[in-house]
Amino acid sequence: MYKSLIRPLLFLLSPERAHHFTFRLLSLICRIPGVGRWLGWLYTLKDPSLEKKLLGLTFPNPVGLAAGFDKDARLIDELSCFGFGFIEIGTITPVGQPGNDKPRLFRLSTDQALINRMGFNNDGAEDAAKRLRARRSRVIVGGNIGKNKLTANEHAENDYVRCIEALYPYVDYFVVNVSSPNTPGLRELQEKEPLRKLLERIRSIIRTKDIRKPILLKIAPDLTVDQLDEVAVVLRESADGVIATNTTTSREGLSTDPGRVAKYGPGGLSGAPLKNQSLEVVRHLRKILGKEYPIIGVGGIMLPEDAVDMLRAGADLVQIYTGFIYEGPGLVAAINREILSVG
Repeated sequence: MYKSLIRPLLFLLSPERAHHFTFRLLSLICRIPGVGRWLGWLYTLKDPSLEKKLLGLTFPNPVGLAAGFDKDARLIDELSCFGFGFIEIGTITPVGQPGNDKPRLFRLSTDQALINRMGFNNDGAEDAAKRLRARRSRVIVGGNIGKNKLTANEHAENDYVRCIEALYPYVDYFVVNVSSPNTPGLRELQEKEPLRKLLERIRSIIRTKDIRKPILLKIAPDLTVDQLDEVAVVLRESADGVIATNTTTSREGLSTDPGRVAKYGPGGLSGAPLKNQSLEVVRHLRKILGKEYPIIGVGGIMLPEDAVDMLRAGADLVQIYTGFIYEGPGLVAAINREILSVG
């Protein structure tokens, strides 16, 4: 029903309006007694074989919702009804910011893709913490954190630390986002020495806490092999895991009219065209990091078979976002069924 009825109606709206409309609708219907339980019954696939122990946590299944969908932790309880093994909020910055000018989100339906240049629009870490404090669901939640647009790179560490302090009691793991293409200069923090310095500062904060929570790094798909090798050195020293990958700045291989793509302007591309690029990054990271290092694979997972490909490439867990928009909430259970079927 989603692809035949709901998606065509949503796609009549601009992407960002459709997103906000969906959030309002989901919030409203889940206030009706019994609806959340019914959605959970409809969309959640439970099987002990799907459980995955990673990062000191037990994930009920390996399919997560990637950061960017629920930036401000507004719908943790509602989204948990769709059977996700974990949900990642953010990207959260210490101070709320409006993000880039609209329009800033575009559909490439022919390619099953999105281009976004949202720019870390969010209400800030304190507001997210308040919402997380009030949540009822026990789903595993990751906190994806970044720096404010106006914060210079030399002061970026302070922004990440402020986010950690605000969110620490309420999330199960943190993701350091230095790979979004939509915040000026952010990707410079992926370079070896700035990255090592940033992660070491964060680890020093974590060491002061009574309960240690894992720190993961989210990287771009556009890194060269040499850059990936350098990042891997820092990962082994200073991070507990890696999320590969963020969106790409590449526009290669698209079926959408090039003039239309150019009109949309800069931003990160997600969806089906990203699949092979993300798979190659995951394969390379698994090869150089070894079989035990935690890797979460994301990018181009549109179908259950794509998720299995990502797991075979070396990912321990997977995340979806654009696939969730194009395929609907049934994708989570479909992926889990496919995982069970292939063993």
